[in-house]
Amino acid sequence: MQSAAPPIVLTFGLSDPTGGFGLQADLLTLASMGCHGVSVLTGYTVRDSASCDEVTGLDPDVVATQARMLLEDMPIAAFKVGAATRAEVVSAIAEVVSDYDDIPLILAPDFTVDDEHVLAADELRESIADLLAPQTTVLIADQSTLIALAQPDGDADAPSLDGAIAHLLSQGAEYVLSTQTGTHRLVNTLFSEEGQLRQDMWDRPQQRLMGITDTLGAAVAALLANGQEPAEAVREAQEYLYQAVRQAFRPGMGAYMPDRFFWARDDEDTPAPLPIGVDPTRHKPSRA
Repeated sequence: MQSAAPPIVLTFGLSDPTGGFGLQADLLTLASMGCHGVSVLTGYTVRDSASCDEVTGLDPDVVATQARMLLEDMPIAAFKVGAATRAEVVSAIAEVVSDYDDIPLILAPDFTVDDEHVLAADELRESIADLLAPQTTVLIADQSTLIALAQPDGDADAPSLDGAIAHLLSQGAEYVLSTQTGTHRLVNTLFSEEGQLRQDMWDRPQQRLMGITDTLGAAVAALLANGQEPAEAVREAQEYLYQAVRQAFRPGMGAYMPDRFFWARDDEDTPAPLPIGVDPTRHKPSRA
């Protein structure tokens, strides 16, 4: 008797040899959350856990062709889009996912590599803002990225954060999760057209971490693929991220990485929570 297949999530993004962010991080998170991850490469990095030496984008036709082959072969339950290097690649992805508007899309754009804005070209921001953001179920980004997406050409005065979020919602994004990591706390605030829905915060780890946004975005995608509503998926994904960050490890001489399989570790002092619907009772993000 053939077992039922787990939900399948298609993720687009950069390859990271360290597994800290990008496609490799997404696939780890999706597996941990009970999904089968399939991936489409938008480009690759040459890097270790300390720094990145090179970012190379792929041809947009290759990106589109690979995605369509997967979509014609497998029942995809959710999309997750991370970093891209060129506006033409974003356009190719947007054209593909527009043919599947019944599938939830998580957009977690990243314009930085090691805090350097090497992916921040105006054309890239414009293509994400115009082509992908309006198709998005949940848009996850830090405050500066949200403002950049709301004013991608850079000609006019920058909008306020509230104005940027209102603009993105008016353009078609269903939910916006604004992340803030510049203080001693991580603060994530979820918005819809109804206004602010929830705010979660917890103490920010002192060590440098890779892959927080990708881990959060992939976790939301996994929970949507498992049938949860977006607001509930955002809540549970943050609880998952909190536990993964709390047990972060340092595999090399650079950044720490979230332990995406924290629940599977044999730790007598820390009971292993379930990978889906994790609801830690001792260490939980506080809701404002």
